[in-house]
Amino acid sequence: MNTISSATASATERLTLDDVRAAATRIEGAVVKTPMLHSRTLSKIAGADIWLKFENQQFTAAYKERGALNALLLMDEAQRERGVIAASAGNHSQGLSYHGTRLGVPVTIVMPATTPSVKIMQTESVGGQVELFGETFDEAYAHARELERERGLTFVHPFDHPHVAAGQGTVALEMLEAEPSLDCLVVPIGGGGLMSGMATVAHAINPDIDLVGVQAELFPSMYAHLRGADMACGGNTLAEGIAVKAPGDFTREIIAALVDEVLLVDEPSLEHAVSLLLQIEKTVVEGAGASGLAAVLSYPERFAGKNIGLVLCGGNIDTRLLANVLLRDLARSGRMARLRIELQDRPGALFSVMREFSAHSVNIIEIHHQRIFTSLPAKGLFTDIECEAKDAAQIDHLVETLRGQGYSVEPFVL
Repeated sequence: MNTISSATASATERLTLDDVRAAATRIEGAVVKTPMLHSRTLSKIAGADIWLKFENQQFTAAYKERGALNALLLMDEAQRERGVIAASAGNHSQGLSYHGTRLGVPVTIVMPATTPSVKIMQTESVGGQVELFGETFDEAYAHARELERERGLTFVHPFDHPHVAAGQGTVALEMLEAEPSLDCLVVPIGGGGLMSGMATVAHAINPDIDLVGVQAELFPSMYAHLRGADMACGGNTLAEGIAVKAPGDFTREIIAALVDEVLLVDEPSLEHAVSLLLQIEKTVVEGAGASGLAAVLSYPERFAGKNIGLVLCGGNIDTRLLANVLLRDLARSGRMARLRIELQDRPGALFSVMREFSAHSVNIIEIHHQRIFTSLPAKGLFTDIECEAKDAAQIDHLVETLRGQGYSVEPFVL
């Protein structure tokens, strides 16, 4: 893994369509050939034909298995016996651990000490030996490279290597085999391994295909690099799978040569895309996996009328976080609301308001009274009422009625 055939060869020469086809043969039967389906509903919403590649149906729920397995299979016997190491707190750790264990290869994964226990447990459950080090990913990565040298292990990079990118490129082979008429691929970019492999395949098969990368607005590393800009990377993005502060050297060379454009998407767009995919396609995706749909919906003029392939690259999202995303999306759509209403502190005051909720068929979820921490007079209070309705118009009508009766009503805006 640590040597290449020619140190002077360009990245596009070190990764070819033949390399990806060879990887597809190599990993066949050991990874899921995931379905690709046309979405009539999303197509209608987007104003374009939307095809979804369900990589969240891999055994570890992410495409990362492909590149990890290809890299393992290209190692010699001595490398496999000594074992491999990686730094990852995400899908790469699970894909490498699962296939390494299946092949009898010892796998060590270095994670920051701050990694949530659920990610540690998921990696260990598929055979990885987890070692915790440092407070940040960069510290864990540096420690993994030290252990690589000390223990004679082979480091498997999550994205910045042609063997890994070739495995990821098999996603595009399957997509274009299933639907040769695709004229646009919209692909998440973190470090760039998936896009590098897919762009290599797609450009070789159809040089006119439109290749669009997507990054989270909080982590625009590849976007900034391609523009020669200095942009900050950081924040709590829903798309942690593509939250990479520095793209790979190998991958950014391929992306600069082959990809037409990289777009940024904000957090509300990512949340909405996750919610839509669950509601419409009944499929669970993580933030990174929904980023392609988020881009298509955020830039409708850019994609209007195209025949688009989207990769649902992963489905590993915390269930509590998913619940929050769904509820926040309901609030943004107006189907849920939180209303602050000023009342007199006397018997029956709340009951009078409740009658209007009932009359407008608006369901009350929760009520919170506040008498102490308020600037209102001592005989006044405010109540926060969380409620749900069939649409925003129903809640707007309720608010209008209450205000017409003299109540001060202030909706919370998300």
